[in-house]
Amino acid sequence: MTHTKSQKAPVSPLLAPARLGRLHLSNHLVMAPLTRNRAEADGTPTPLMAAYYAQRASAGLIVAEAATPNATGQTYPNITAIHSPSHVAGWRLVTEAVRAAGGGPMFLQLQHGGRVGHPATSGLTPVSPSPLPLPETIFTPDGHRPAVVPREMTGDDIRTTVADFANAARNAVAAGFAGVEVHSANGHLLHQFLSGNTNRRTDGYGGSPAGRIRFVREVVEAVAAAIGPERTGVRISPRNTVNGIEETDTDTLYPALVAALGGLGLAYLHLVHADPADPLFGRIRAAWPDTLIANPVLPELSAARIGVESARLLAAGADLIALGRPFLANPDLVRRLALGAPLNPVRDRYLMYTGGATGYTDYPALDDQPSSASMVALDGPRVV
Repeated sequence: MTHTKSQKAPVSPLLAPARLGRLHLSNHLVMAPLTRNRAEADGTPTPLMAAYYAQRASAGLIVAEAATPNATGQTYPNITAIHSPSHVAGWRLVTEAVRAAGGGPMFLQLQHGGRVGHPATSGLTPVSPSPLPLPETIFTPDGHRPAVVPREMTGDDIRTTVADFANAARNAVAAGFAGVEVHSANGHLLHQFLSGNTNRRTDGYGGSPAGRIRFVREVVEAVAAAIGPERTGVRISPRNTVNGIEETDTDTLYPALVAALGGLGLAYLHLVHADPADPLFGRIRAAWPDTLIANPVLPELSAARIGVESARLLAAGADLIALGRPFLANPDLVRRLALGAPLNPVRDRYLMYTGGATGYTDYPALDDQPSSASMVALDGPRVV
């Protein structure tokens, strides 16, 4: 072998190649799912969305934003869906654009909003494990409106919804995704079944942790049966209080859930707000036999902070690192981290979900010359 005189610097573990089951990843970075409300009103992904994801194709793995498995599961206006042929065709444009840009595999997050929905948006009464409304207003096409009381899911509703998740997973694979992520976090339907303050059921889907994890287990099992466990991931967010969630038995609930899912041979478990100093992180890592994706808490957006927090998580046993806002604002995030370059700040929070290219596909790459207006950093909302 011929050697040159110059020697390359050691590759950071975060930027080294990785594997996800049989999938080869160019690095250990995962683009976390980020709802951006740029779909058509019916949930069909747009060419603008294809451009957005193609800009971020250097991520080792992209988990595309939440897509609803049925019409009842719609949360907000202009979020994506994956339950009709037009949805499949729209998402196929996205996956093809990422591949054309040299990107790696993509998973699609499947999310049912449960009580996080409104008839003014979906035309349907939202459903939930129990008839307990969201304790806050919800954004609709007519602006913020009071939440409605959701309809308690019947046994038939549960069985139908489980089947809808499985069908949505098949649609995702048909659209070119390598797999799907079942969203069991952030206060949406599956998380509503997990949490005692949103699940007051007295049947086999409520009560003890074993009852409250049942719906999640059935959804994941159905999805794994439909497309293969190696194509199926799950996202959880222990202690996350978003969307009115109040957990009182987190340290019992999540080990039970991990144990119930750990024997299925799934692609990964995606842990939100992962903190290696939390004893629960260690318990989940020890109990989970497959790939663990850790989504860290970042008190500041900088290459140095990302490096520090990622190193802590990798040392504690995480296999891959998921980042949300850094990818949102930096289409070339992988290159910036490799160079230790400054990061674009996340801009005005109102650009997060307003539609159009502004605040979406116009974040500059490292070699571009941003205008002063595009570099104004304002506090934004938590992206879930």
